[in-house]
Amino acid sequence: MSVTCAPSPWPAPAAPAGGVSLAFAREVALADGSAARALRWRLQRNCSFTPGQLLGAYLLLCALSLTVGVVFLLQGVPFVLGFAGLELLLVGAALLVFARHAADCEELTLVGRSLLVELRHGSRVQRADFSADWLRVEPAAGQGSLVELSGQGLRLRVGRFLRPDQRSAFASELRAAVRRASMPPTAAP
Repeated sequence: MSVTCAPSPWPAPAAPAGGVSLAFAREVALADGSAARALRWRLQRNCSFTPGQLLGAYLLLCALSLTVGVVFLLQGVPFVLGFAGLELLLVGAALLVFARHAADCEELTLVGRSLLVELRHGSRVQRADFSADWLRVEPAAGQGSLVELSGQGLRLRVGRFLRPDQRSAFASELRAAVRRASMPPTAAP
């Protein structure tokens, strides 16, 4: 019997920032071209279809429904085409509502001693900037509830797109990262 060892085809995981394992955050380079790095948490909906796939599925449904409606129209039953048109109109309206909220997300970026929070819900965008020195990260109501960020007179709740059992782990990770950011540079490990 022989044993053969081959290198793994999978890339090695990226080294965690500051020696701490990150489950929700990613280390990113800033867009301004500086050498500074930032931690970014992007929480968003889990959508099954991309907008292009959704449009393709809707166009296929339109083609099939209108084909059936036209066949019945040629047989002398015009009401089927009217009902097919009404069906397509209602399905199109439902897909528009879905598509409007498909890009909803919560994005938290920790740059230096500042936490930038951007909440997108439909066409509304809410932005807030917290100082890491004054930021509190705690559950909003209890176990499994949204994570409340508060400081400097601002209060925001995040974590809508996480399962309730993941929110406490997210809050712990965010709290640890904010604590590291608020430490003086000489005290950082």
